[in-house]
Amino acid sequence: MKKKQKNKLAGLQKRKAFAGYLFTAPFIIGFLMFMIKPMFDSLYMSFCEVTLSPGSVGKKFIGLDNYYLAFRVDPDYAQYLVDEFSRMLLYSVGIIVFSFFVSLILNQEFKGRGIVRAIFFLPVILNSGVMLGLEENNYLMAQIANTVEEATAGVSMTAVLQNVLRTAGVGVRAYEWVFEIIDNIYDVAVASGIQIIIFLSGLQTIPASMYEAADIEGCTKWESLWKITFPMISSIFLVNWIYTIVDFCMRSDNDVMDKIQTVMITNLKYGPASAMSWAYFVIITAFIALTSFFISKGVYYND
Repeated sequence: MKKKQKNKLAGLQKRKAFAGYLFTAPFIIGFLMFMIKPMFDSLYMSFCEVTLSPGSVGKKFIGLDNYYLAFRVDPDYAQYLVDEFSRMLLYSVGIIVFSFFVSLILNQEFKGRGIVRAIFFLPVILNSGVMLGLEENNYLMAQIANTVEEATAGVSMTAVLQNVLRTAGVGVRAYEWVFEIIDNIYDVAVASGIQIIIFLSGLQTIPASMYEAADIEGCTKWESLWKITFPMISSIFLVNWIYTIVDFCMRSDNDVMDKIQTVMITNLKYGPASAMSWAYFVIITAFIALTSFFISKGVYYND
């Protein structure tokens, strides 16, 4: 009997794995066909002096000179890396916290829940190409922003509270980070759409019987959050963390990406631009691998 159940479970796992590979197959095939060669070309270009001529691209191997130029000669690139990396840490944590607690609210039973969920999903639509362009160039949106700014007459409650805490000498730097996220809550909300959906999908897989048993045993909602909710969706935190970092690194307001595009498109220096791109890629990949390793230590998998 146990052997039969074990074989049945193994068959179910194989079907799930096959379905997963089937859904990812278009991306894998497209990556192998269209991305592998350009990636290796750009990697080789990062070690070359690239010259352009009609109908051809010349590549002369110069070793690590382009990387030396990026980190030691260029006055902006290294500083941009430090600034964007710090901003990435701050905003990634803010996005994860915001999306998690919003998903907790949206997972509750209340009237109009479907409409509220749709509203929180709107940032995903606004982040699409056409809508993002409309948002950035929309005269009406700009007028609304100016009207709100004039109506507040430059008064910011967060700024007032921040000044009070700074005067009191209470955790100045930590509070500055918190208030920076609060002041940019629109950006955090816009970047949280996918994470909210992923958290919601994880929350809905938790059996209601677990919470009912906890209530019978006398657990409070706060204890249920830490003893049931967090362990059961801990793997979702890892997924959202990786997605948030990758998404942040591809933002249009990223100074590092702007620097690389300027060097490549405006200055036509493909070698240094490739070196900057690969350095950025390696640093972010190493950070994702390191943080994922530590986060995975606390992930609970419910078999």
